[in-house]
Parts: sequence; structure tokens; C-alpha cells
Amino acid sequence: MREPMGIHSNAVAAPPQLLLERLKDYGQEDAFALWDELSPEEHHLLLNDIQSLDLSRIDRIIRCSLRSQGLPVAAIEPVPESWVSSVDERTMEHRERWWKMGLKAIAEGKLAVLLLSGGQGTRLGSSDPKGCFNIGLPSGKSLFQLQAERILCVQRLAAQAMNEGSVTIHWYIMTSPFTDDATGKFFESHKYFGLEADQVTFFQQGTIPCISKDGRYVMETPFKVAKSPDGNGGVYTALKSSRLLEDMATRGIKYVDCYGVDNALVRVADPTFLGYFIDKGVAAAAKVVRKAYPQEKVGVFVRRGKGGPLTVVEYTELDQSLASAVNQQTGRLRFCWSNVCLHMFTLDFLNQVANGLEKDSIYHLAEKKIPSIHGYTMGLKLEQFIFDAFPYAPSTALFEVLREEEFAPVKNANGSNYDTPDSARLLVLRLHTRWVVAAGGFLTHSVPLYSTGVEVSPHCSYAGENLESICRGRTFHAPCEITF
Repeated sequence: MREPMGIHSNAVAAPPQLLLERLKDYGQEDAFALWDELSPEEHHLLLNDIQSLDLSRIDRIIRCSLRSQGLPVAAIEPVPESWVSSVDERTMEHRERWWKMGLKAIAEGKLAVLLLSGGQGTRLGSSDPKGCFNIGLPSGKSLFQLQAERILCVQRLAAQAMNEGSVTIHWYIMTSPFTDDATGKFFESHKYFGLEADQVTFFQQGTIPCISKDGRYVMETPFKVAKSPDGNGGVYTALKSSRLLEDMATRGIKYVDCYGVDNALVRVADPTFLGYFIDKGVAAAAKVVRKAYPQEKVGVFVRRGKGGPLTVVEYTELDQSLASAVNQQTGRLRFCWSNVCLHMFTLDFLNQVANGLEKDSIYHLAEKKIPSIHGYTMGLKLEQFIFDAFPYAPSTALFEVLREEEFAPVKNANGSNYDTPDSARLLVLRLHTRWVVAAGGFLTHSVPLYSTGVEVSPHCSYAGENLESICRGRTFHAPCEITF
């Protein structure tokens, strides 16, 4: 029980009338319901919290998002085969041409890298940002370090290919209010992993109030609105509001490589993918992996309506009969192209998306337990997803990659059935072992080879290239890191 504030009615100052009227306009006056029970300090906290909200924008998002629920949507169609560059159809000539095109654009300063890193490693048993996580490789490197060193490697390859003195790829890293401080300190304490401090820009994704099913704010405490991050699709609004799209344009950037932090095999700033993207002349592209089996819990790319745009549907939205349907001509599942959050956009398109999403103001609604003054209560979190951009794209291309080469997700703690640090570590070790053997190296091992392998430092090779001089005729004892 709170202590009574006093006998006299004038002991409690009334809430500011103008602010109360504004809240009433949006049906959110309940935020002040416990005003009379709050201390002066708590009044101050509540006022600051409410005044920090863009009330009209949030009202528009809530109304548009609730209204969009239950509206009919166009039927889904498979992605046309001609929109996908499949591994089977790709020739060595294609790969080499795209690799050179990509390195040229990188050397010209036209590529930026955009990392989605707002999440904590909660499911991994850590409160640190996910990128700080060490998956147990022989080097002990974190996900952040692996990615930074891959950027360093591509910079060096581009400089060598184009006879440039030095090449810089700017790295934009989206954090959240929960990871921003720790991420910055992690980079500082590791001296940016060899990158220049001024080529790394941190910015925060937004948060948005959690709401009840009738659209009212959930109060986490009597003086604080419950909020949650606005999803990885919040990156578009965050880039615009922090003026980083303008920053990219000032730097001469034309293309943006966007990916999620929790993939141990991500090919950051992949020259081949960039070259393919430039060659196709599209506004947006995505790397995809072939769905492993019909019930695999992954979102897939589809076409929304006949002649409609590409978009992603989550596995929960895909009817079982559609999930199992087979294309009789190819023998593949009709809906087989899995989204793995590896995207490429033009800067012009990112500007269009930021404006389009803000204008439409439709967020996904997820029913979740929300911390509230009544304990945990069921409510709605509003979020956007990175793939919400694709319906706005005038042209999109998909680029198939092999999951054993480019997709090692780190989502669940060891002991889970899939996507663990252990499973990701083995995927890295097995891929790098194949590189070493292909380069003429030999392995010895005191445990079965299927449970170990070697790690190749990104300082030596980006994707298996240039290893002959290091590996040919040499024997390595697994597990170990191969570096200069």
C-alpha cells in the first residue's frame, strides 16, 4: 500500500491540462489514472515518459495496425523461377564476373554494411548483446569480431584487385536501448577489431508502447508506459530519423548490404552478391536457402497475388497443403526459398521504404505477456520486420546460397535441438576444413572429425580463396585456428 499523500486535497498537483487533453484526444488518458497516488518525483517521471512519446504518430500506428487485422489479403503465388539465381545454374564465369564487379564497386566506396544488432543473448543465457557471444571456436572470437575481420578481408581484396592504396567499407550498426551502451563499450575495449573507429556508426532502433487489445497503453508501473523495441524493421525509420540515409549519400554510398548479427557464417560485404545485384539492376535482393523439408520453421519468399510484389510469409501463415506442394517441373517445393535475413538494397530504395512504411504505419501485432502494474498481462507488441521492405520494391531478385556455406544461426542455448552455438561452431569448422583440404592441406585429429575441424581466420581468406600458399603440404591438428 502507498502512504496517503495527506489530508488536504490541494496536496496533489493536478496533471498538466494540455497534456491530459492531448491524451484524451487519443483515448490514452488512463496513463494518468494513478496520478493522485504518485509522489512528486514519480509525477516528474511520468510526465517525462509521456512527453517523450510522439503521440500522434503512435496513435496513427495503433489505429492503422489494428484496422489492418483481419482484412483480406491477396492469395500467395510461388516466386517465378526467372527471379532466382540458383546454385545449379550459376557458372564459374558468372561467379568470377560478379566477384570482380563487386570488388570494383567496393573499391569505389559504393557499398555500406548495415548490421541489425538490437537483440540481447537472452535465449543463449546471456544478457550481453548477441554480437558479443563467443560460440566456442578455437580462436575464441565473438560474432562481432568474425564480422569485423571479414570486412577487413574484403577491404584488402578490393584494394588488391583495383590497385588501390586502401579501401574503406562503412559499417552501420543498429543497436537497441538495451544493447547500445554495452555494444559501444565492447567495440572500444577491442579497439574496433582492427577497423578505424570512424568507419563504424552506431544508432538505436526505436521503441513503441505496448498496448491492450483495444489499443490502450499498458502501464509497466504507475509512472511508466510499457514499451518494446519496434522490431528489426524499425531500421528503416531509425536510419531516416537519425539522418543516416543522408550520411550514406554524402559518403557516395549507392548500395547497402544488410544482415542479422546471429549468423556465424555470414559473408559480410560479399563481392559476388553485390556484383549479382548490380548486374541485375534491381532495387532489392535477398540471399535465400532452399527449404530443407516442408514443415521447417522458416519464412519463405512468395509473390502476393498474380503479378504482385515479392514478400515473405512466416511458416505459421503457410497452409500445410501449400507448404508441402511440389513443383512437378523442378521437383522442388513450390514455396522453397527461405528468408535468412541477408539482403541488399539500393540507397534510393531505402529512402522510398522509410517513407512508404511511415506513411502506411502498419505494424505486425504479436500477442505477448507484458510487464504491467497488474503483474504480467496479455497484450500486444507492435513491430516491423526487415522483410516489410520487399512489397515496396519495383524489382527484386533472389540469390540462392548453400546453407552449409552461409547460414549458421545462433539463436538457442546449447542443449536445444537446433540453431545453437555448438551447431554453428561445427558448421564453421566443417566448412573451413573443406577449404583447407581443397587447398592441399591435411588434418590430424584426436576426436572424430565430424565433431571437430579447423578455423580459418578471415585475415587469411574470405571464402576459401588464397589458401594454397598457407595450406599446401601442411598438416594441421584439429581443432585449431589457421592464421598468418
